[in-house]
Amino acid sequence: MGGSRLTSGPVTTHVTVPTLPSHDFNLPPELDGLGELAYNLWWTWTPRAQALFSRINGSAWTRHRNAIAVMRYTDHVRWADLTADEDFVVDASRVLDEFGRYMANGAGSWYGATPERHLPGPIAYFCAEYGIHESLQIYSGGLGILAGDHCKSASDAALPFIGVGLLYRRGYFRQQIDADGHQEHAQPDLDPGQLPLRRARGQDGAPLQVTVEIGDRRVFAAVWVAQVGRVPILLLDTDIPENDPADRPITHILYVRGREMRLCQELVLGFGGVRALRALGIEPTAWHLNEGHSAFLLLERAIELRRADPSMAAAEALRRVGRDAVFTIHTPVPAGNETFDRSLVAPALSAWLRTAGMEASELLELGRGPTDDPNAPFDMTAFVLRHASAANAVSRLHAVTATHTWQALAGHPIIPITNGVHVPTWMGRPLRRLVKVAVGEPLGTDLNRPPDPAALDELNDEELWSAHAQQKREMISFLEGRLSRQFARHGESPRVLRQLRGVLDPNALTIGFARRFATYKRADLLFRDEERLARILDGTDRPVQVVMAGKAHPADRPGQRVIQHIFELSRSDRLRGRVFIVEDYDMRIARFLVAGVDLWLNNPRRPMEASGTSGMKAAINGVPSLSILDGWWDEGYNGHNGWAIGDRVPDGDDGAQDAADAAELYRLLEQEIIPRFFERGADGVPAAWVSTMRNAIAAALWQFSTARMLTEYVDQLYRPAVREVIGA
Repeated sequence: MGGSRLTSGPVTTHVTVPTLPSHDFNLPPELDGLGELAYNLWWTWTPRAQALFSRINGSAWTRHRNAIAVMRYTDHVRWADLTADEDFVVDASRVLDEFGRYMANGAGSWYGATPERHLPGPIAYFCAEYGIHESLQIYSGGLGILAGDHCKSASDAALPFIGVGLLYRRGYFRQQIDADGHQEHAQPDLDPGQLPLRRARGQDGAPLQVTVEIGDRRVFAAVWVAQVGRVPILLLDTDIPENDPADRPITHILYVRGREMRLCQELVLGFGGVRALRALGIEPTAWHLNEGHSAFLLLERAIELRRADPSMAAAEALRRVGRDAVFTIHTPVPAGNETFDRSLVAPALSAWLRTAGMEASELLELGRGPTDDPNAPFDMTAFVLRHASAANAVSRLHAVTATHTWQALAGHPIIPITNGVHVPTWMGRPLRRLVKVAVGEPLGTDLNRPPDPAALDELNDEELWSAHAQQKREMISFLEGRLSRQFARHGESPRVLRQLRGVLDPNALTIGFARRFATYKRADLLFRDEERLARILDGTDRPVQVVMAGKAHPADRPGQRVIQHIFELSRSDRLRGRVFIVEDYDMRIARFLVAGVDLWLNNPRRPMEASGTSGMKAAINGVPSLSILDGWWDEGYNGHNGWAIGDRVPDGDDGAQDAADAAELYRLLEQEIIPRFFERGADGVPAAWVSTMRNAIAAALWQFSTARMLTEYVDQLYRPAVREVIGA
């Protein structure tokens, strides 16, 4: 990069990764482009493309929700029928034309339209999980969903960008809740041949494979490509014949419990990810470590420098490679910061230590967290912070807590770049149509700039309420089907299963709560006073219902007990038919909930929630939040777009704080929220409530989008990291 400079010339083309030939779907010539479209996850945020695949093979789409499965299970007779269907051919042609235009260039994107932002090369983005779509189950929750939305927005912006992660053949667990409320765990079995994945092709034309040294052995990883619009994501996979049987499962399970296995995963991610990029001839201009899981990429890059200059000390090489590395911290919760016992790290890195000429004790000290304990574990967050040129937190409040924890170690404050959501992925179609007309721009990709607030003020009350009602009906239909299957598995009688038809009231104020069931998120706060809650829910003229979803980590027994407790309450005589808990929370359930509920509830212990993007997803759908002033809501709440529970001064006593927050939660529901929702005009529209909905959309549509977020990453992290290296 020695002679490179930041440029104001033409937009840098997106990164291209060569892949091996994939399935031959034997498509007729008129529809040949559908094969390439199926392998590009652009269809996951493009409703017209999804509708097209559903028309090709409705049963395969319903079962798999995956374009590759649709193509594989469609025979030549069906293709012949489709080519004879003039309407289908026209619709297919339009979708393929739209896809072609999208992929052609990004001159109209905010990145393409601001040449002063242009970078001399791509950003390499490393993350342990990616939530692109529910059919690709290599994500667990917020971190993965954020990473997926980040990649989608990078694609929409035509930002030169490439992701690196792991292909978890057994994914993250599927959740079932048994008849007693116990969470059961089942691992999926992902077949890459059934997914929109292709093997990367090396420069020699063969399937790309990289090698990682772990202790005294070599582990091999195949490299798959998930194409997300213009952005490729490299996914490393150790489940290949070249590996010892004991090493093949390294990349099987996301967030595997065993610490040594987890360490092996992160060695593959860090070392293997860099080697995959080098093997493809990709030279990143900056390296983005999204959480500490990929910290070992710095070790691999330091060895590269030492190969070029053997006289350079390893510590100096690490300092230099950190100059174009940036780091995102996602949690203030200690368990969210990855650490490993020193007794595991030193043996696993023995090959690196020999090559680097560094003593194990010196490396381990670089990973010491904010403690004086000489036997402290190797802290991946601390190791990255000691070397990265800059680090960010994911909300303004989180930046305060992260700076307090880490500034002395990092040597600089942690800057705030608040998370966002990819609007085209999360906004329901009825709302999308309305907002598109209001802002005067299509919403198939990110907005390029904040919309005119006055434009959203013009959203018609009746039309906005009608669009929300349609999304609510769609959600109810979906949830009743899920609940019916859930209770049929419990052995409930046909009488009970028939009662589930229509069990969700479309006229009731519907409260949604969906997230990971960690205890600090206090999913059971709403149930603290069961009698008072029952009175709130039982209003004859003002009915209220609650829908909840979420998983607890398989190792989190307290979180699982919270699920069991809420499930038991939902089946009690007092709350039955008003409280529902839906199992196996994933991106599909999330899309229905954030688009269809009337109110979004979030009540973590402040300041334990770093950001919390689910409320943002609800807000862009006109769903107000009822939330603790934590994470994004601490800066997003403006007094007109929802309700705040409590204030910004914690009690210091968890029990007293829980009691106070529950009391305020009930008061807001009884005195402000329920009256506003059921206050209707002659036209049946709750004008005051719709005003709150409109304000929720206006406050979130740009400010809490990944489009805005990405501009800040470019301006505050990526470009400064490039300038740090090239001296521009």
